[in-house]
Amino acid sequence: MPDIKHFDPDAALDTVVRLFWRQGMAATGIQDVVTATGLNRSSLYATFGGKRELYLAALRRYMERRSRPAFRRLAADERGLPAVAEFFDGLIETRCSGEYARWGCMISNAHAGSENDDPEVRALLDHHHQELRNAMHAALTTAEAQGRLSPGCDPNSSADLLALLAYGVNLRSRAGANKRDLSQTVTTALSSLGGRAPS
Repeated sequence: MPDIKHFDPDAALDTVVRLFWRQGMAATGIQDVVTATGLNRSSLYATFGGKRELYLAALRRYMERRSRPAFRRLAADERGLPAVAEFFDGLIETRCSGEYARWGCMISNAHAGSENDDPEVRALLDHHHQELRNAMHAALTTAEAQGRLSPGCDPNSSADLLALLAYGVNLRSRAGANKRDLSQTVTTALSSLGGRAPS
């Protein structure tokens, strides 16, 4: 058996994250992983397990490295609505330009893919959704305390709305929507909550 210590599992997993993120689970085979990482099948199986286990590891890595830091910043930001606006500005910028433009979000892509039939995948997606929704709720609660929400605006239902809006941005950007249109939609949504305050 090959000596699996001759490669960096973290670096290999980062490569696999990008592969599954761009192509999705269904369209990615083990040979694609072998080609992208330069590793042989024995090393991959010995380190990560099969394709399903590798995908789950990649999904967890994406959440840890990309989703959670953004959620934590939003939840801890004491500006309220400007923090939400900044979150969406960054999301749209990332989804529409740069290295990962038009890749969408690995989590949103999984929601739309057949892999969400897997109970472990579904549990990760549900957990991600709750973390996103909680971050939105924290920012909206701050805005409410500042008197910045529109009368009758409920932070609970509004957090659900904004979480769904984030998924929509991810999916529409992957389909080719441009920054201007996505930004206009977000601005309209935030205005209905209490106005898009300057960052």
